[in-house]
Amino acid sequence: MTSVKPPSAETASAAAERLAALATPPGALGRLGEAAVWLAAAQGTVPPAPPSRVRLVIFAGDHGVAQHGVSAFPASITGAMVRSFLAGGAGVSALARAHDVSVRVLDLGVDDDFADLPDDVRRPLQAHKVRRGSGAIHLEDALTDAEVRAALAAGEQVAAEEIAAGADLLISGDMGIGNTTPAAALVAAGLGLDADAVTGRGTGLDDAAMEHKRAVIEAACDRTRTRHDDPVATLTALGSADLAATTGYLAAAARAGVPVLLDGLMSVACALTADRLAPGAAAWFLAGHRSPEPAQSLVLDKLGLTPLLDLGMRLGEGSGAVAAVPVLRSAAVLLRDVGLLSDLGPA
Repeated sequence: MTSVKPPSAETASAAAERLAALATPPGALGRLGEAAVWLAAAQGTVPPAPPSRVRLVIFAGDHGVAQHGVSAFPASITGAMVRSFLAGGAGVSALARAHDVSVRVLDLGVDDDFADLPDDVRRPLQAHKVRRGSGAIHLEDALTDAEVRAALAAGEQVAAEEIAAGADLLISGDMGIGNTTPAAALVAAGLGLDADAVTGRGTGLDDAAMEHKRAVIEAACDRTRTRHDDPVATLTALGSADLAATTGYLAAAARAGVPVLLDGLMSVACALTADRLAPGAAAWFLAGHRSPEPAQSLVLDKLGLTPLLDLGMRLGEGSGAVAAVPVLRSAAVLLRDVGLLSDLGPA
């Protein structure tokens, strides 16, 4: 595994100096100031430019555990939501329009052939499809070795395509009923934690269903424990095609030196795995928001990331990160446009 070159420390230092010299009280900009310094380092310039070509890719897939009582919704919702994304009717669609964020939807593993869609819509949607659904991870591996490598390669290719199209900030989104279960299992494996620590309510489980979900995650981790040291083997055993593709997408962005705004649990679980695949990748990631899912906060703490927003959002789709885009743009214009204390003249 090749380490990722970090953002420019020299630029970060220069940005921090400019922040300290602004005509504002020390520390008054809080997280906005910190985000501006991070963005400057990622762009390699002071002051940074507000991201203007933000691109969200939603990786969709179904999960075998969804048939085993870990979600409050049926698996058929995955395909319905993909259609909603394509029609521009989802929550993240509204946010993306409001904040000028490009949205691309990809079916990596949805258990649906989308035969009702026109060919010119279906072909790009399924251009990187690996399989229909994934294995139920407490009973069997999610993917084969060939499938996980195909999904990782797909994510890398998609990142390259978005960067070639001019992206200056990337976001990953998710859609897949039951996906908080494999994501939490990836976090447990990556951080060496037990199921109690990582299990959350997902789409709104009651106490009994949440205990069942915890038991499923525990069984999945127990079944695969000897493979947790290898991130690719972990994805094969506990992930899915959509989560593996997201991991490849995030790792490729970091290798290319393109900043990423992370979303909720799925995005962050894949960011952790990407950092295992490409050590140092996390330096290119900024946390868009904090999810109520406990596993997400555990990963943010491990990666040293403080979210820009904490709104109690658990929609997924990339929505929390898209909601944070104007905050990051605000950070950039503050560091760029606020005058310097030295320009005010004598008191």
